[in-house]
Amino acid sequence: MRSVLLVASLLAGACLAAEPRVEASQRLDPGSLELFDLSNATGPLVSRSVSFENPTGAPGAGGTVAGPLGVGRKGAPARMIASGETVTLMDVTGPGTIRHVWLTTAPLAAVMRSTVVRAFWDGQEHPSIEAPLGDLFGFAHGRIVPYQSAVHSVGIKGALNLWLPMPFTKSARIELTNESGGSIPLFFQIDYTLGDVHAADVGRLHVLFRRENPTTLGRDFELLPRRTGKGRFLGTVIGVRSLGPLWWGEGEMKAYLDGDTEFPTIVGTGAEDYVGLSWGMQATPFLYHGASLNDSGFVSMYRWHVVDPIYWSRDIRITIQQIGYDGSPMDPATYLSSLVERSDDWSCASFWYEPVPSAPLPPPADTATRTADLEPEPAPPR
Repeated sequence: MRSVLLVASLLAGACLAAEPRVEASQRLDPGSLELFDLSNATGPLVSRSVSFENPTGAPGAGGTVAGPLGVGRKGAPARMIASGETVTLMDVTGPGTIRHVWLTTAPLAAVMRSTVVRAFWDGQEHPSIEAPLGDLFGFAHGRIVPYQSAVHSVGIKGALNLWLPMPFTKSARIELTNESGGSIPLFFQIDYTLGDVHAADVGRLHVLFRRENPTTLGRDFELLPRRTGKGRFLGTVIGVRSLGPLWWGEGEMKAYLDGDTEFPTIVGTGAEDYVGLSWGMQATPFLYHGASLNDSGFVSMYRWHVVDPIYWSRDIRITIQQIGYDGSPMDPATYLSSLVERSDDWSCASFWYEPVPSAPLPPPADTATRTADLEPEPAPPR
């Protein structure tokens, strides 16, 4: 229980405004108090939830649709979303904080990559979150594998959960667009509180999806293109599809902070090292780091900077190299001379907090780019 409370407290502290030297326990919002503390039972926070059963989250307005069993007897649990249709999942006024998002649909790789979620905070016209469904909920390549981390939990049949707090001061709007080419079922629920006290410059959650298939030889893949202002990089879900034999993961993560140009302030030692693993890739998901998938050249891995924050005050840019190993026998004396530049298929969904107004995200990848090469190549006939 202590570990659960610690994670919740740290995540809440990541996005709530505070003086840097204030103790963590002093900067938590009321929703992060001890589980048995009832001081909010009479305010200022109120608990709300939106779903198809209560699209507005209004008090006493849930479950009013009549179904075959009568009014209030599961009349609107889900909807079919037509190809090309955009549905609004949430459109509420604040201040408030989204606490949890649950969603499920057809558990197919193409659906997980072609369906896009966008979130708009506090009236900003362009989205702060724009990412494919699967990558936003913690896994690359649309490949559903059950696992949990500090940020996500994924069920074996595609139950998707996101646990990051998402504060807003005026409004929150979340949309889902079906670009799969066919109709899909959609069940969802978004749990939030209203009445949270947030500073005007509180960090709003931003999520960006990128893919290069293939990457450019000798050019580092950007996990986070340059952002200006201030913020906190929270982490990333990385997908790699190896396009050649041998080991691909010797490239270093580099974080360029607050005026860094040619050389960064933070440098890792290798791709699997960045996600807290070693000596190659293993499907070992942990709380803040690890990999949920390592199969047939497809890897889905992640790293969450919850207890080791990466802050910036002026600007940030984060990259990771595509460097591999030439297959020579592992010898510490010749290790560096055995490294080679590689070109593989890389994707990422990167998460960070920054105030709004914020700059628009880079142009999104189109549906064809997102959904290409999601399945392993068939084995050649014998």
